[in-house]
Amino acid sequence: MDTAFVFPGQGSQSVGMGKDLAESYLDQANDVLGFDLKKLCFEGPEEALKRTDITQPAILTVSIAAFYRLSSYVPRPSFFAGHSLGEFSALVAASALSFNDAVRLVHLRGKFMQEAVPMGQGAMAAIIGGDNGKIKEICQSVGNVWPANFNSPGQVVISGKKEAVETAGNKIKEAGAKRVIPLAVSAPFHCPLMQPAADKLKAELDKIEIKDAQIPVVANVTAEAVTEGAKIRELLVKQVTSPVLWEASIKNMIGNGINNFIEVGSGSVLAGLIKKIDRSVEVKSFLNI
Repeated sequence: MDTAFVFPGQGSQSVGMGKDLAESYLDQANDVLGFDLKKLCFEGPEEALKRTDITQPAILTVSIAAFYRLSSYVPRPSFFAGHSLGEFSALVAASALSFNDAVRLVHLRGKFMQEAVPMGQGAMAAIIGGDNGKIKEICQSVGNVWPANFNSPGQVVISGKKEAVETAGNKIKEAGAKRVIPLAVSAPFHCPLMQPAADKLKAELDKIEIKDAQIPVVANVTAEAVTEGAKIRELLVKQVTSPVLWEASIKNMIGNGINNFIEVGSGSVLAGLIKKIDRSVEVKSFLNI
């Protein structure tokens, strides 16, 4: 059975995550970051753990601890992939990024994303049961709103300026979408409004070594496998302003013979999405193995 490991992004965090699993990795992350990430993971408060500059290193650290635990009894996978932030976890697992560099980078990435658009000016909304072509067309006609995540059949997330997201959401609902759900996020991720964050992240990425991946990583931006360090660097910058092509990424891996997916980290959000993409594949989450 050909396997892929997939790593979650923001939204999979919960107070208490990583206990009896990630203590030593969280201690290492504390040293890198200079604050007590371990205490925030184990004790909260939840509001602090939801802050994007805290959430990102927290999820990455717990995901990597889960990966090393899993690697002790599950054979090496054929592919890695990660949803948004999870792509950094995938690159650590593939030995393209060091853990310390990744923890520092995602903390800064969260900070840069939050700074790019002032609180309250941006928004995101999940569209359930809409037509992808119609969603793109409406976003383009409204302006200042873009498709940000193509998660699964019938689930697309839009992102942009608050008023534009509301207007587009209403028009998409009128065009036949089943539901439009505003998301509780602190910034409009994966859209061109994040360009200042992409520029700052590029400057940080230029300071570190990115090696060739030892196992192919399917990139969010292209939905294609990448191994070359230089290409990985370029795609991590583009990922900040580009939509996450998750459905296409999963279909690409299935087309390349993957019939078993394991979600590595806290939660089971990706396992649910993969089942919606193709019910014939086997899907497990680390928590349930």
